[in-house]
This record gives sequence, structure tokens and C-alpha cells, in this order.
Amino acid sequence: MSMFCFQCQEAAGNTGCTVRGVCGKQESTANLQDVLVYAARGLALAMELADAGTNGDVNDETVRAGGRTILRALFTTVTNVSFDDDRLAEVIGEVLAQKKRVLKSISAEALSELPRPARWNADPQDRAALYAMIPEASPKADANEDTRALRELTIYGLKGIAAYGDHALVLGYEDVSLYREIIRILAATLTVSDQGELTTLVVDTGHAAVRVMELLDRANTETYGNPEITEVNLGVRSNPGILISGHDLKDMHELLEQTKGTGVDVYTHGEMLPANYYPTFKKYDHFVGNYGNSWWLQDKEFAAFNGPILMTTNCLTPPKESYKDRIFTTGLVAFPGVKHVPDRGSEPGAVKDFSGVIELAKSCQPPTELEQGTITGGFAHAQVTALADKVVDAVKSGAIRKFVVMGGCDGRQKGRNYFTDVAKALPNDTVILTAGCAKFRYNKLELGDINGIPRVLDAGQCNDSYSLAVIALKLKEIFGLEDVNDLPIDFDIAWYEQKALTVLLALLALGFKGVRIGPTLPAFVSPNVAKVLVETFGLKLITTVEEDVAAIVGA
Repeated sequence: MSMFCFQCQEAAGNTGCTVRGVCGKQESTANLQDVLVYAARGLALAMELADAGTNGDVNDETVRAGGRTILRALFTTVTNVSFDDDRLAEVIGEVLAQKKRVLKSISAEALSELPRPARWNADPQDRAALYAMIPEASPKADANEDTRALRELTIYGLKGIAAYGDHALVLGYEDVSLYREIIRILAATLTVSDQGELTTLVVDTGHAAVRVMELLDRANTETYGNPEITEVNLGVRSNPGILISGHDLKDMHELLEQTKGTGVDVYTHGEMLPANYYPTFKKYDHFVGNYGNSWWLQDKEFAAFNGPILMTTNCLTPPKESYKDRIFTTGLVAFPGVKHVPDRGSEPGAVKDFSGVIELAKSCQPPTELEQGTITGGFAHAQVTALADKVVDAVKSGAIRKFVVMGGCDGRQKGRNYFTDVAKALPNDTVILTAGCAKFRYNKLELGDINGIPRVLDAGQCNDSYSLAVIALKLKEIFGLEDVNDLPIDFDIAWYEQKALTVLLALLALGFKGVRIGPTLPAFVSPNVAKVLVETFGLKLITTVEEDVAAIVGA
């Protein structure tokens, strides 16, 4: 069976990739990802039935084990994480093994009533058996475009939740009650077919997204401190270097510890840029700053870096020969033929071994300089709250007319110049709040400041969109408003992959209305479901720079 994938913004023709993913994944990889999601849904359903069979008394340890497995499974299928069929089959095996353990607690009578994915126990080494699942695992298995759209929106929202939950888990933070909710929602994607109930699932996913982003925010800040306003160096030094990308701050910390005194510098790329804002990382004098821009430019920028590159999470693109022998993956990221740094051991205090990356770096030339100067970031909720009086005064005096949230993802399409052009076109009395790699469309523009407040306030990674919501809710409280939508805030969100959809669902769950998204409406959203989103949440699709800027500033 040929592949069918429409989960990201680059879906071919804005309908779906059917031969090869625009992201670079092969047909077999896309199909195995569908099977992995299908197996995870089956595990969730088995756990729900086990819970029902014990009157809701499945113990926390079982929920924790199942929840962790589901996080790992769903995160593995996020766009630009894994391109490796063997690794996908391995994770499918983990899911099936966990499901088999759960099924032992379900009676034979109850088991006979289960839909196929909850019973399936194929050998993950038997690719033919896995491929046999493709017709029922594919999104196309649901011929009703409306129920399919709602189901896929829920699943993709859960994928983002899984990514953020996994980041928190790496730092030792998890929430068993949140696992129970994720399991309930994922299981319901197999059993619910009523459009009203499926719409409720979408909203429930948004509430779960808020919870997981709060958990990850707490994990990051309690471990590494609250982000601080920071000028980040964009130049290079004369030492050999390691370039680290992705989102995993623990990998960042361990790499910095292991490179101390080696003569090797460390630079961030893409979504790792916000690591520069955390107090813990500032104590390392060999942590130089940021090199390059957004993920989709990595083929040119990784080649120019000259040293090894460490990919800790998405967004990996198929490596070019010019640097394929210098790139390393770790965690859930995988690409055939690319060196992989194994996970930490289970013993207390275990760390990843980056010695191979470091030794390679020592033999490499220093990075080729791409640019000079600095950019400023670190405007997460704790920092902005500390500046609240200054911000409120600027709003009350009229110096700040509007805050425009322009977070989310960046991508390759030329239409994304829209976000750069909007930033340039916004009047000088507006402030851009951003998080995620979308910032690379405008974070190096000379947009000035308002009474010392920069016109671009970068809160951090995509998961730090939670900070933007906290800032908005804090301003609502300060101004004594009843409705968050009465604030002088507008939303112009760029999406590319599933984590951005998770952020969108979180915003909708928090009551924000009138959010614009672009550059296109998700391919999996049917016209009827789009109508529901518009009528219920006021969701908008971006139009032209001129029209949207006029609407944002009330011109």
C-alpha cells in the first residue's frame, strides 16, 4: 500500500504525501509510523478496559508504565524525528509488549469485544505482519472526512503533548493523572464516532496540552532557573565546536559538562537557541552562543559549521553527504546510517556518553562565521512579570497599542515570508510576543524598542508558548478584565508540525478567540470541521499582510 500522510503543513498539494514525504521520509517509514500510532491507540484502549474491569483501580505504576510507552510512541512519529524503519519497529515492539502485559488483566470475554488493534500481538520483527496493519492504521481507514478530521486533530494534538511530556520526563517530572487523561483521550479515538463527542475530545486535548506545558515549564525552570533577558552572541570563536539542536535541555547540560576543559566550544542551533537564556548554562565559558537560523536551513548551515552536530529531538532533515559523517542523533531521533548516542542507563546519576562527539570535534576546523552581532531573548513569563509595571504603564500611556503573538513553527515555503513582512509592517507601537522557531523570520530585524521594551519578546522554544499564555492571563488580572479577549492582544500563529497544533489547541482551551493560523489550513481539516472551528473559536486563516495588519491594529 502506498503511503498517505497529511500531518504537517508541507503535505503535498496541501492534501497529502502519497509517494514520498516532502519531509524526506520514505513510504515504508510513513506506513510504520501509522502502525505505531495505531498500536499506541490499542494500548490505550486496553488500559482503559483494564481500568474498567477493576472499577478504575489500575495502579499508578501500571498507568505510569503505559503512559511513558505512549509518550515515546507518539513522539517518535512527530514530523522530522525518526526516519529509521528499524527504530520504528523497535518502538512498535515496546508498545506491543506493554499491551500484552496489560491484556493479561482483562477477561477473555472482555477481550473478545475489543477492536482489532487492542488484540494485535504481531512480532515487530515480522515486517509483513506490521505492513498488514496498514489499511486499518492509515488515516484513510475512516472514510468520513469530518470524523477523520476531528480524530486526526486529536491524535496530532496528543503527539505534541507526548513530545512535551517526554521532555519533562527526561528531567524527572511526570503526572500520573495526566497520563490517565492522555490514555482516555487516545483510547476514545478508537471507540468514539459521534462528531459532537469527537469535538469534545479535541477540546479535552487542548486542556491536556495546557497541563503538559505547565509541567514542562516547571521542569525546565526548577532544574535550570527562570530564563533571563540575555544578549546572545551570533559570531564564532577560533576553537573547534559542537553544534547542538533540538529541544532537550538535559542533553545540553550533559554536553556542556563533558566539554569543560576540552578546548571545544558549544553553539546552539534552531530550537536550542533559548538554552542561552537559562542561568545554569551561563556559567560555562565555552558556551559561545547561537549559530545559524531555523531548522530548514540546516543543510547549508551544518555544512558551514565544520564540526559535529548533535540532534537531540526534531527537526532533523535528511543529512547531506557534506556533513553526514559529522552528525549524531540521540533520544528518539534517528536516521539510517547516522551515528546514534545511546540513552542513559537506568542507574541513578547515569548520563549520556558524548565522548565520540567531543573527540570528533577536536579534529575539526572551527566554524565558518555566518554573521556577527547579538540578538536578545529570555522574555519568559517570570521575566515579563517582573517587568509588569513597565509594560502596564506603556499600555496605559498608549506607547504600546497592541501585543501580537507570532509564535509557532518556521518552514521552507516561500509563503512564510508573510510573517517577516507582517513584522516589518506592524506599526512602531506594537510588540511581538514569540516562541518557537517562527521567530527566525523576524528576530534579527531592526525593529527597535518602546520605552526600553524590545519590540520582539522571545519567550523561548515552542513549548514556551505556555509563557505567552501566562503573560496574557497575568495582564488580564492586572487590568481587571473579565475576558482575556478584551486584552490588546492578537494572534498570528505559524504552524508546521504537530506541536504547533498542540499549542493552538491549548490557546483555544484557555479561551482565546480569533487566532489566525497559516500559511495554510491543515490538510486534514475538512470544510465542515473548519466551519466548526470558526464558529466555536473564531479561528481565522491568514490572508494578506496588508489586510491582516489592518485588522490587528484596528485600522
